[in-house]
Amino acid sequence: QVQLVESGGGLVQAGGSLRLSCVDTRRTFSSYTMGWFRQAPGKEREFVAAISWWRNGGATTDYADSVKGRFTISREYAKNTVHVQMDSLKPADTAVYYCAATIKYMATTSRDYDYWGQGTQVTVSS
Repeated sequence: QVQLVESGGGLVQAGGSLRLSCVDTRRTFSSYTMGWFRQAPGKEREFVAAISWWRNGGATTDYADSVKGRFTISREYAKNTVHVQMDSLKPADTAVYYCAATIKYMATTSRDYDYWGQGTQVTVSS
């Protein structure tokens, strides 16, 4: 069973940066996709970024249009950890951010993910 643990959320001023991390503590899969989603109060959960990798290959990434050029997703395969570096943050980025995992390649919709973390709050003040 996959167990995802997120960290790195907090309060930051507009224009600032945060880095979120997510570790699969059970190290269940050697090849799969990990993604980040976010949900603001009163809104649907939305895709942020995803990364797919294979043990003997490279990584493929994808981003929501709203974060392209500002967010960067990366992975540390040996630590089974995925990070998302968030720069030039805006108040509109305020949300609970969730890490998720799936065996599907480059999934960008929440229904394609089978495992979820508990979420971490990101608040961007103006």
